[in-house]
Amino acid sequence: MNPETQDLNQATLHYLDVIYRLSQGGEPATTNVIAERLGVTPSGASIMLRRLARRKLVQLTPYKGATLTPQGIKVALRTIRRHRLLEVFLIQVMGFRWHEVDKHAHALETVIDQEFEDRIDEITGHPTRCPHGHVIPTRDGVMPAVPDVKLVIQPIGTAGVIRCIDTDKPEWLEYFGQLGLMPGASITLKSIAPYGGAVTVATSEQTITLGYPLAEVILIEPDRTGDTTPTQSA
Repeated sequence: MNPETQDLNQATLHYLDVIYRLSQGGEPATTNVIAERLGVTPSGASIMLRRLARRKLVQLTPYKGATLTPQGIKVALRTIRRHRLLEVFLIQVMGFRWHEVDKHAHALETVIDQEFEDRIDEITGHPTRCPHGHVIPTRDGVMPAVPDVKLVIQPIGTAGVIRCIDTDKPEWLEYFGQLGLMPGASITLKSIAPYGGAVTVATSEQTITLGYPLAEVILIEPDRTGDTTPTQSA
């Protein structure tokens, strides 16, 4: 890592991680949402964001929020890579279940070094996705593009394969696991009730009705034989 950022502490690295995730839609991450995600006060988050801006890791836009600079993205992707590799390790080697690993990976992601990261990568077979389906950045800080799209914005009748369950809420992940809605499962969108109502999907084994917020975190790779629809990054 760049000598200018090697002294960043655990809290700072978690800020960069959260800002990266929140700003993936193209809009800056607001101070209030950052504070909520990190469990701090908005005033505390504002102080930290100004410090990160002075370090040239964050770009602040008045009345809008924060985005990462190129250096900030580099540091965030390093932390995200380690988090997701740790999740794979915790399941493959230590026997944790997929809804149990996020908190442990979060505690370890900022304290392991490059040698430790490389060893985990080797032991787990150089995975490209975490157990929840999130893409693992490459060692040189590139986030590969993937064909994942939100299930709920697809036309009714769309069939595909679940690639990612985009949440870190353990109770949601446990529920998805009980339903068999996990990466690799085939799924078909059957119906969506109006005004954010229930979403009905079918797997090879059953028909399932989900609340809209749950269905919204399911990302699929649609079955689009012959389709040239462009991909989007995770």
